[in-house]
Amino acid sequence: MSSTTDDAAQAAARLGFTAGQVVQELGYDDDVDEELRTGLEAVTGNDLVDEDYDDVTDGAIIWFREDDGDLTDALVDAMTVLDDSGPIWVLTPKAGRPGHVSHSDIEEAATTSGLHAMSTMSIAPDWSATRLGTRGRGK
Repeated sequence: MSSTTDDAAQAAARLGFTAGQVVQELGYDDDVDEELRTGLEAVTGNDLVDEDYDDVTDGAIIWFREDDGDLTDALVDAMTVLDDSGPIWVLTPKAGRPGHVSHSDIEEAATTSGLHAMSTMSIAPDWSATRLGTRGRGK
């Protein structure tokens, strides 16, 4: 493996996916980080599946830009085949880059879909990743 491939696999592993998992990818376009995609496939040992996949998935990544429509709809689409404990990662262009989405917009869409933003990190040169999770029940 080249150091670039190693870096991409390490970045993919930071998303918490492991060998054997099925990850659904929504919002693919020509601006996505191909090295991150390759890293995810290397970590899981599976090709990423698209929005037409209709079996259970272990997690989802959503590439989302400011002009991509309604993030809430994308989150609901991802949840239709998602295992209950699977993470959803929203990947957005970093601040100052075309298509940047504010964290408050991500939080609002997450709340509307019954999720909440858990953490955000830099995942690729042009992309940030925000992990969304289900809201825990109060005790």
